[in-house]
Amino acid sequence: MKHNIILVDDHKMFLDGLLSIFNKEEAYNILLTANSGENVIKFIDTNPNEQIDIVVSDISMPDIDGITLNDYIKKTRPEIKTLIVSMHTDTGMIDTLIKSDVDGYLSKNATQSELLLAVKTILSNDKYFSESVKQAYMNNVFNKGKDTMVTLTKREKDVLKLIAEEYTTQEIADKLFLSKHTIESYRKNLISKLNVKNLAGLTKYAIKLGLVE
Repeated sequence: MKHNIILVDDHKMFLDGLLSIFNKEEAYNILLTANSGENVIKFIDTNPNEQIDIVVSDISMPDIDGITLNDYIKKTRPEIKTLIVSMHTDTGMIDTLIKSDVDGYLSKNATQSELLLAVKTILSNDKYFSESVKQAYMNNVFNKGKDTMVTLTKREKDVLKLIAEEYTTQEIADKLFLSKHTIESYRKNLISKLNVKNLAGLTKYAIKLGLVE
């Protein structure tokens, strides 16, 4: 039995390359090649009874990107498998895709045999992530503290530092020439952004980030 496959990439040369790889394989039937996520969504919408086994998609495309496309597929036709093939090993993107239940993520530098292995693995109900992607993802998980520092604005760091130094909300407001209400919002945002439960958690984070001794 052949597997029905959809290929999506806005670079014609890469798309042609994918096409020639899968055309040589007995196991696959190319259902559609598309240069945008929008075309795939139209195809899925207008062919609700068509069996689609896997969509192999690029991530950065002009209209609807691979992340949005994966999201759409998983919400409307969760039985369709998705493999993202991308030049980027941006951990934020990978994280978003994993949370949206992507089935695999492969670097565009992968060999032909790894691409076929990824598709075969995913079609047998397993996930597939290439080594470089796993590596980038793991590094990010271990360096969460460093990353957080980058995602905090200068103002957020100022507020966090003063909270850790045990200033009251009113005192912080006076020091930074902001309203008490604004400082309250900063505090709430910091608690949710840093994923801590209370002020003690914020203080620990400030120490971890080297904002206070």
